[in-house]
Amino acid sequence: MEISEQEFQSAVRQGEELRRNGYAVSAEYDARQNRLVVGLSSGVTIMVPVHLVEDLAGADPADLAEIEITPSGLGLHWPRLDADVYVPGFMKGIYGTRRWMAALLGAEGGKSASPAKAAAARTNGAKGGRPRKQA
Repeated sequence: MEISEQEFQSAVRQGEELRRNGYAVSAEYDARQNRLVVGLSSGVTIMVPVHLVEDLAGADPADLAEIEITPSGLGLHWPRLDADVYVPGFMKGIYGTRRWMAALLGAEGGKSASPAKAAAARTNGAKGGRPRKQA
């Protein structure tokens, strides 16, 4: 696939703009806290629990410890897991696909407890509970 000089220059400008907002200069796995610690060029440090990152959740600590920073600083790569994280997305709180993020939010919402939720559960239980699924 060939690209024009104009397309190439546009991509270079976009990359430079992304780097102006900060890029990874360090990355390590904190096994004690089970979190990823990323140092940015801006001096900001981002710490994220590993279970919130789609491709890293449930990974072995030895595999998480080996992290490579891409030459641009815009990506992190775990060679043993063949997993990648896009740093600009990471800075925005995006730790996986939309489906992954929605599932995490849904699970958290389902855990919430409120008087209204408890009353609805009692009412539903008095009616016989959730209807059975039909094939």
